[in-house]
Amino acid sequence: MPEQATPCSAEPSPLATPAPENGNGGNGQAAALASAALPAAALGGLKLINKVALVTGGGRGIGRDIALRFAREGARVVIADLDEDNGRGVVAEIEAGDGVGMAVKADITDPQQVEALVSETTRRFGRLDVLINNAGVGLARPFLTTTLADFERVLRVNLVGTFLCSQAAARVMVQQKSGTIVNIASISGQRGATDRAAYGAAKAGVIQLTKVMALELARHGIRVNAIAPGPVDTAQSREHHTAATRRAYHERILLKRYGTGAENAAAVLFLACDESSFITGEILNVDGGFNAAGLIFNDEVFAPQKP
Repeated sequence: MPEQATPCSAEPSPLATPAPENGNGGNGQAAALASAALPAAALGGLKLINKVALVTGGGRGIGRDIALRFAREGARVVIADLDEDNGRGVVAEIEAGDGVGMAVKADITDPQQVEALVSETTRRFGRLDVLINNAGVGLARPFLTTTLADFERVLRVNLVGTFLCSQAAARVMVQQKSGTIVNIASISGQRGATDRAAYGAAKAGVIQLTKVMALELARHGIRVNAIAPGPVDTAQSREHHTAATRRAYHERILLKRYGTGAENAAAVLFLACDESSFITGEILNVDGGFNAAGLIFNDEVFAPQKP
C-alpha cells in the first residue's frame, strides 16, 4: 500500500509565492513573470514549463516526490496538505531549486475548503492546468473488525476527497478548455487483499471514477488518468510492513523489490504532460509486474534476481 499524506481552512502559507499567468484570470505581466521564474537556458526541455499544478497530500511521501519532480520540470506547484509545516517544507525545497511553489492548508473532505483551495490557486496563478489527487489515508484491518467509522473515514478521504477536488478543478479546466487530472489509485483497488476492505473499496472507486471522469470531460479538452502503485519504499512502509509482508511482496513482484516515490512521480509526470496527449481513461500500474503475474507454477520465477 503506497504511503500518502493525510487529507489535505484553505489558508495560504507564508511561503506562498504569487506568480500570475496570462490566460483566464491572469494579467498582462504574466508571461514576463513566468519566464523570469526559471533560467532561460532551462526552458527548452522542461515538460511542464509554466503549467500550474495542484498536488493534494504533497507534503510527504509520493506527493512530495511528485511536487518536487513537477517543479524541476517547470511547473508552478501548489502543495495542499493538512500538515502545514510539511507543505511549507516542500515549498522551501522547491524554492531552493529556483522553482515556484505555494503551500495551502486544506482538508480535502470539506467541500468549502476544496473550493477555497482551487480559488486560491487560480487567484495566485491565473489558471489550473494539472490536478494530482494524491491525498489519502490507509487502513489495514480485517473485514470483520472494520467499524463503520473506519470504513466511512477511508472512503471519505480517498474517494470523496478525490471527487470533490476533481469536480472543483474540472470546473476551472472546462472554462480553459484544457487540463489534466491524475488520480493516485492502488493495486489494492484491483485485487483482493487481506485487511484491505475499506482501502481496497475506496481505491476501486477511484479507478471507476477515473474512467467516468475521462468519458465525460474529454469533450472539454480534459484528460483523466490514474496510476496504481504497488508497494512503495517509504518511511511509512518501512515502519509498518513486517518482514513477512515484505517477503510476500518480494515473492510476487516480478522485479523483486519495492518501488520508489521517484518512480511513481515519473509515471505521474508522463500522464500529466503532453507526451501522453492521446491517453485518457487509463490506469497505469507502477507495481513491478505484481498485477500481471497471476498464478506462477515455475519456481525459477520466484528466485531472487541475479546480480
